[in-house]
Amino acid sequence: MTADASRRSTASRATGRPGDASPFALGLLLRRAHWHAAAVMTEALRPLGIELRHFAVLIVLVDRGPTVQRDLAVATGSDKAGIMRVVDDLERKGLAVRKAVPGDRRVRAVEITPQGVELFDAAHVAAQPLAERLAAGLGPGESEQLADLLTRFADAGAGEA
Repeated sequence: MTADASRRSTASRATGRPGDASPFALGLLLRRAHWHAAAVMTEALRPLGIELRHFAVLIVLVDRGPTVQRDLAVATGSDKAGIMRVVDDLERKGLAVRKAVPGDRRVRAVEITPQGVELFDAAHVAAQPLAERLAAGLGPGESEQLADLLTRFADAGAGEA
């Protein structure tokens, strides 16, 4: 194999094309899918005055109830400083509050407010047509299948971060 052929062979990998055998192909496809989905969801949230990082925390709070910041950081893939900024923003907007955790003066749990629940519901209404557009290229049942596969993929790697 010539150097040119070797370079072409290597360069054609990690492209996201079907059959790409590169160990980076899946990661790159996931990244591209994330960018696309984030752009669509950001469009839905913009009129509501929040960003995707804020909404990610609201999702966790609705799902789990009051949650300590450390657990919010893990659940949203954020770091300690980043989650503090997001919670500060949510508090300023009246969407969440920090409350003392009984038995530990140093720890605060974050809780969604009634205004936060209203915004959460409004975001789902606003996002529905955009989510349908996001999944428009998928066939019947494929959106659910993709969600199931991604959930299993994300859960399998959750302890490795």
